[in-house]
Amino acid sequence: MELGVYAVVGIAVIVGVAAFSKRLGIAAPIVLVLVGVALSYLPGVPEIEVPHEFVLDVVLPPILYAAAISVPVVDFRRNVSSIAGLSVVLVIVSAFGTGLLLYALLPDLNLAAAIALGAVISPPDAVAATSIGRRLGLPPRLLTVLEGEGLVNDATALVLLRSATAAAAGAVATPWGGVADFTFAVVAAIAVGLAVGFVTVFVRSKLDDPVLDTALSIAVPFVAFVPAEAIGASGVLAVVVAGLYTGHASPTHFSAQSRISDRINWRTIQFLLENGVFLLIGLELRTLIDAVDPDILGVGEAVGIGLVATVVLVGIRFAWIGPLVYALKKRAEHAESRTLRNLLALHHYRTTPVRNAHERRLRQRAEAMYDRRRADLEQLRRESIDWRGGVILGWSGMRGVVTLAAAQSLPEETPYRPQLVLIACTVAIVTLVVQGGSLPYLIRALRVQGVDDSEDRKELAELLDTISSAGLAALDDPHAIIGGAGPVDPDVVERARQQSYLRAEAAWERAHESPHDDGDADGGDDLPHRTYRRLRLAVVEAEREKLLELRRVGGTPSRILADAQALLDQEETRLRSRSGSRH
Repeated sequence: MELGVYAVVGIAVIVGVAAFSKRLGIAAPIVLVLVGVALSYLPGVPEIEVPHEFVLDVVLPPILYAAAISVPVVDFRRNVSSIAGLSVVLVIVSAFGTGLLLYALLPDLNLAAAIALGAVISPPDAVAATSIGRRLGLPPRLLTVLEGEGLVNDATALVLLRSATAAAAGAVATPWGGVADFTFAVVAAIAVGLAVGFVTVFVRSKLDDPVLDTALSIAVPFVAFVPAEAIGASGVLAVVVAGLYTGHASPTHFSAQSRISDRINWRTIQFLLENGVFLLIGLELRTLIDAVDPDILGVGEAVGIGLVATVVLVGIRFAWIGPLVYALKKRAEHAESRTLRNLLALHHYRTTPVRNAHERRLRQRAEAMYDRRRADLEQLRRESIDWRGGVILGWSGMRGVVTLAAAQSLPEETPYRPQLVLIACTVAIVTLVVQGGSLPYLIRALRVQGVDDSEDRKELAELLDTISSAGLAALDDPHAIIGGAGPVDPDVVERARQQSYLRAEAAWERAHESPHDDGDADGGDDLPHRTYRRLRLAVVEAEREKLLELRRVGGTPSRILADAQALLDQEETRLRSRSGSRH
């Protein structure tokens, strides 16, 4: 009964704070942490200590999966070097840097245990990055880098924590043993994630019942996490890989109804879990303080060390971001020369007669490679990260619930364990409140521009024009769609054709700041309407094929492609619900 009451109260607090924070202009995670701290000191509120296994094994996988399925693989690929630098190398450097600091400040703490705590407090949390960054409307590329960093760095930190803890206990004989353990954890996790993603996508594509499909969808992160952890790999990384694969395969393998259900279900799960973990951070603070033994190291000293560690982490991150921004600039210059070389090679293929099938395939690959690299170059030019973007990246290192849960996983025999957990909590709360709270003002002060809504509406209208042309071409032979020998009413064909015109026209009206939405309602189930639905479904299918082709090229921003995909899904779902057929 008490758990039910706590759940209801928690959801009520989360929804209330989320609604109230929008009016305040403050990110909900920050308010929830402060509300949690205040609630923990109210009379009658029991001490709350959530088992770290619950957070790491039950809460974290669906959070990461929900974030991963919404990250476009194209954007992730384009920024993979930046993401790897922040989520792997920077985490390791930060772990050793702060570990040496803690080793110097706490005389009874051995070096391996100090590095273990350094690994705990080093990774910016995926929840914090996506929650605060998304709400602030950061530029798409900055948000992609932060999301990618938050997805991968937890895996780096947790694997490093495991290796350092084993070393502190004497289980790892040499540093090379730790490197081998880390390499196996990463490679095996990627293999497990891809296997789980492939199998679950295949199975879900065969399910016609949306309830069964939704149930399997919710199980996917745990299907990836559990076996990866069982073989000693990174369950977190396996979940991320499975999520990236599923999100990328969704437009080609899932029905429109499945995609719509996934968007709604996972946004709801993400909202509740993300905000719930921030509330837990605040609620647990009182319990952590009460557990500290002042005879060993007092609360004030532990909090002070946490503040010093926070300053060191921020300094290391900014020291890393500077060279990273410079490297991104040089990478853009290299991309220009590489694209030019591709163009020259393509010119050779275009001017040389094709003599056999092998040369035809080489030419097609050269065409595809040039189109992709040209699109990548245009994206680098359009969304370049300058020094102002670097400052935002440097100041966006908020920690979260993973830091606290990982700290609580330290062995009980670790010296200063309660103090170490409080240090980790201090780092998490200070970075959330100070960095997360000041980030909007920093963005405004630096005049960093996010997404231009009016420009996005224009791009969406242009994209709809492009895919509509491909879709309308399917109506050139309506008899092939219907499959019958009888005549097809020209008025029905024209009605199917006009729907694409109306949708594109409505998009252009919205692009010119007209708020009207188009819509239509089919009436009746007579033959003309069934014919219309089959014709429109053929048009939508052709439009989706064109959309997937544009996605492969990568010239259109992923968020615009996602908006167009949502429009197609809505229309297909409406048409199929009338026709009663999925295919």
